[in-house]
Amino acid sequence: MLINALIVLATVVFMELFSVVAHKYVMHGFGWGWHRSHHEPRSGWFEKNDLYAVVFAGIAIVLIWLGTEGRHPLEWIGAGMTAYGMLYFIAHDGLVHQRWPFQYVPRRGYLKRLYQAHRMHHAVHGKDGAVSFGFLYAPPVTQLKRQLQALHGGPLRESAAATAPQDAQTPAS
Repeated sequence: MLINALIVLATVVFMELFSVVAHKYVMHGFGWGWHRSHHEPRSGWFEKNDLYAVVFAGIAIVLIWLGTEGRHPLEWIGAGMTAYGMLYFIAHDGLVHQRWPFQYVPRRGYLKRLYQAHRMHHAVHGKDGAVSFGFLYAPPVTQLKRQLQALHGGPLRESAAATAPQDAQTPAS
């Protein structure tokens, strides 16, 4: 049982690393057609970007099924992917993008930093020049501001600074 729990935990960690790469090079690359909807105002409950979650959920379901059919430890890898998907839904869709029926804006600690890092990701319009591609890991906000300044040749535009506040006061777009 301990080995299975470690496989689930290792898969969650791997999924965050995988997600950083996929977000930066796929979603902000050739997969921009789906991801663009996430960087534009949303009307309704869903956006085209949600298809990424459907694809990864499908992969997790297949892995769980294969594992229960005797191809161990695939069921535990699928369970880890499912756990990561749940954490993503809570942190990214719920906390950061306020896709819940209630709003909570963190005022301190890790959740505030996560919230601010993703706000800074959205401070850039379009697919190029963004920072902070993780969904559960958030670099320090001062580091992200320096990266944005370096990428865009000087201090943040006023609109970008407003989108990436030092203290989280408004929901992310």
